[in-house]
Order: sequence, then C-alpha cells, then structure tokens
Amino acid sequence: MIDLHHVSFHYTNAASGSLRDISLQVERGKCVLLCGQSGCGKTTLTRLINGLIPHYYEGELSGKVTVGGLDIKNAELYETARLVGSVFQNPRSQFFCVDTTGEIAFGCENLGLPPAEIDRRVALATRELHATDLLGRSIFHLSGGEKQKIACASVSAMGPEVFVLDEPTSNLDIRAIRDLKDTIRLWKAQGKTILIAEHRLYWLKELCDRVIYLREGRIALDIPMAEFCGYSAGTLAELDLRTLSLAALPQKKIQPPPAESLTLRGYRYAYPTGRSPALDIPQSSLPKGGVIAVLGHNGAGKSTFSKCLCGLVKHQKGVCVCGEVPYSRRRMLKKSYMVMQDVNHQLFCESVEEELRLGMSGEDQAELERVMSALELTSFRERHPLSLSGGQKQRVAIASALLAGKEFLVFDEPTSGLDFRHMEQTAGLLASLGGKQTVFIVTHDPELIVRCCNYVLCLEQGTIKEQYPLDEAGLNRLRHFFEYGEKEGISLKRS
Repeated sequence: MIDLHHVSFHYTNAASGSLRDISLQVERGKCVLLCGQSGCGKTTLTRLINGLIPHYYEGELSGKVTVGGLDIKNAELYETARLVGSVFQNPRSQFFCVDTTGEIAFGCENLGLPPAEIDRRVALATRELHATDLLGRSIFHLSGGEKQKIACASVSAMGPEVFVLDEPTSNLDIRAIRDLKDTIRLWKAQGKTILIAEHRLYWLKELCDRVIYLREGRIALDIPMAEFCGYSAGTLAELDLRTLSLAALPQKKIQPPPAESLTLRGYRYAYPTGRSPALDIPQSSLPKGGVIAVLGHNGAGKSTFSKCLCGLVKHQKGVCVCGEVPYSRRRMLKKSYMVMQDVNHQLFCESVEEELRLGMSGEDQAELERVMSALELTSFRERHPLSLSGGQKQRVAIASALLAGKEFLVFDEPTSGLDFRHMEQTAGLLASLGGKQTVFIVTHDPELIVRCCNYVLCLEQGTIKEQYPLDEAGLNRLRHFFEYGEKEGISLKRS
C-alpha cells in the first residue's frame, strides 16, 4: 500500500527533521508505529505520505513515494487527500469550520460529493466513532478529546485507504485515549492502513503490528510489535523511548512538599455562554513552593484553573493568599508565568536566544547558558523558534518560563512531543524549582508526574475532588488511577 524507495529529504534552511535514504514498504491493512527521539524525522515521514511534502513544505526531495500506486511527488494534493487522511497533533490546526457538523462535512464537500452522500457519510462516521452527541456544537467549546474525535470523524467521513496520525495523544486524557483506541480498532477492522507517529507507547501495544524506530533520519529498527514488547525498560530508555506499561511506573524518591501553604479562596469563574461555573473552588490549601500535578479528564476545568491562577481572566472571582498576604488577580498576573498547551502562540522572536532573553529580568548569561544546556537548546540558539520540531519548541517555551524569574509557574502539558530523554531532563529542571517557586503542571503524563511532582490536585467539573501529597501512598493512588483508568475508565471519584 505504501512504498518509499531510497527517499531522502532536507527542509530548506533547517538542520533537523531530515530523512536519509529511507526505503520502506507497508502492506494494506497494517498498523505501524513510528517512534524515535524528537527531531528524528517521524513527522517528516508522515508528511511525505500525506503529500504535504513536497506540495506544502519546501526542501530537497529525492527518491520515490507511492501510496496505493499514486506517485505522491507528481500527484496533486487533492488527489492524495482522497487516498490519505491525516490527524495532526493539534486538531485545531486542521479545522476550517466553526461548528462540528460543518467540519465533519468539509472534506467530503471538497471531494465534490452529492449532498445526500455527504449527509450519509457524516451520519455514518459520527455513529461509528460514537460522536453523534457532538454534532451541531461549536468547535470552540469542545475539550481536547472532543476536538480529536471530530478530527477523526472528518477524516473518516472522506473514506481514505490510509490514515496518518502525528502525536495524536499528546493532549488527551485516559478516557479520550480509550476512545481513540476504539477508533483505530474500527479502522483496522475496515482494512485501513494506519501509521502512527507517537512518543507515548503504552496505549499502542494491542493496536500496532509493527514498529519502525528512526534515528537521525534513518530507519534504525524495523521489527514486529510482539518483539518490541519484549524490550526491557532499560533498553527502551537507551533508545530514548518511553515505557510500554503504566503498571511499571518507577517509584521515585521525591522530596515532600513544603509545610508553608498558599490558600485559594472563593475561586470561581463562569464563561459568558456557560450555564454553570467552569471553576468553583470555595477554599483549598496547597503547598507553597510545591511542584503540583493538576489532573483531570479533558473538560474538567484544568485550563480554566490555570488561567484564573495566573490572573489571565478579567471577571474571575477569588483571591490567592500566600501566608497572610492576599494576592489579587492583578498581582498574580505580574507574579505568574504560563506555558500554554500550544506553544506556537507564545514564540515571538527571530532566534531561540532572543526568545529566551525576552522574559528575563536581568542579564544573567551564566543562567541562560545553564538552562539552554540542560534542555539541549545550545545548538539551536540562532535558529528561528518556529522552524523547530514540536518537541524542540516545547523545550524553548519551558526554558523561557524557567528564566522568567516568576514566583508562580504554570505548565500546560509541558511534555507533549517530548521523547524519554528530554522528558527526564524537563522533569529534573521542574523538580529543582521546588521550594523556590510554586510550580503547577497540568498534565496527563504519569511518567512526568512520578519524576518531579510532590503533590497532586485532581479536578472534576470545575471543582477539586482530591488532593494529596505524592508520598508512597500517593504514588500508589496515582499508579492505580493511570493503570486501571486506562483499562476500565475509572473516574477520579473512585481512584
């Protein structure tokens, strides 16, 4: 179904993401995992298959890529779109409509299908993907998991033979990942060919038939999934790959949270179009100087909590009391720094070094060099931030936050797009801030939590359902939630 013959590609004015002499065949109906460290070429390989290279991304391309007998290099992009459907890391980047029904129908309309056939396909895709309840909704009011489901439905409605997914779970909770697994199982049962570029591996063991491991733009391993599942945790770490089993999360020695506390009082916010508050926290005491994991399913209120904590929402109610000192919204705005889920919205400068200097309060060159070195950004200092891979951009945004010198730091999914090694580096830096700054980490990444956090805050429907220190008992509760939540969908109330 997919055939790459001695393919090489190099982006114009880019030092990473290139591919070198790739030869690869994928049979019809197979599900293949593409893995490897950030910048190894996974996304580039997916762009070759869906035609974005060479028709959208410029560079030097040699060799031949065919999909279903179609020469991707010489075919028009709309011809490739009939054959290959793509689901990107950030589904918002592929949306064209403001409502869900229009979005699902959009691709079919571009194929020139009759209205009756479009209606039939929209109904079928939403029924098969259990997304009927999402029809007629505003795209802007969906959770991350709901957006991902709409992206899958819009692609599925077009009826392609090949599906390409690039980091599809980077911002999804356990429930949404379970829904995505069901979707992929459906596509496999229909005989579709599926390629998934992914860092988080645990959810793919039962889905993928084959694993292709890339290193520096070349295929270093091409093995059956059954053989790959036999790799030890040490072997995976040597390959910069993440765990294959959430049950095997390591029990790290973590410093207990500081005794001094900060108190949230009367935190409440309702969106203008909402019928109930998106956030409602009458009172809660949290460790000042702690590294706090903020958990909850998509739509639980985590992003709203983060914005209110940083003072980014004008009409929010409540106050943060540090010791005996109340911090107003304006004061929190000055003392906080937030790394957003989509870091493309907060990268402004012409080079990585300029970007990191932008938020610094002084000219501490030694600290700048230390953070750049710790996050392996030194070699990118002259590169434009937007020319980097997703994981590299994430590290630039994290470095900017670390250098800003703020009292409160909020990270929204800081390890999306990061491989094992860079996740560990990031965890080490975040853990080192404990006691000096108060750090909130909004995440669905248990591997990050066990490596740097010392306290857990669980949100559900805008309220706090659980909070506990990440001591031995807390680690067991966390492990139980992620292990059994993935299998059975256990809610935060039961964990």
